Amino acid sequence: VQLQASGGGLVQAGGSLRLSCAASVTIFTSDVLGWYRQAPGKQRELVATSTVSGSINYGDSVKGRFTISSDVPKSTWWLQMNSLKPEDTAVYYCNVNRRSVGPRRDYWGQGTLVTVSS
Repeated sequence: VQLQASGGGLVQAGGSLRLSCAASVTIFTSDVLGWYRQAPGKQRELVATSTVSGSINYGDSVKGRFTISSDVPKSTWWLQMNSLKPEDTAVYYCNVNRRSVGPRRDYWGQGTLVTVSS
């Protein structure tokens, strides 16, 4: 499974960006699609996840500002980020959590840098 994230960049506080993730494989109904981020010196944290059936979960710091959406037949999902804050600055990673033999397995994209200036 290969994931290609794109859409990062430099934006002023209060602005918006839309991140995209394209998977190289078919998305299965048991997959969980997600976005995570890692700021310098901090651990990777959850931004948003979505099951194929549409159950969505957001990290507390982005609720009401970020929206995850997906086009499962196209193996693509997005993260719409509005009202960006300097503390949203991080490398954003797309993720697929997939059922496997044994524990579920995570697959990661290469990351796309989002920088929010004050």
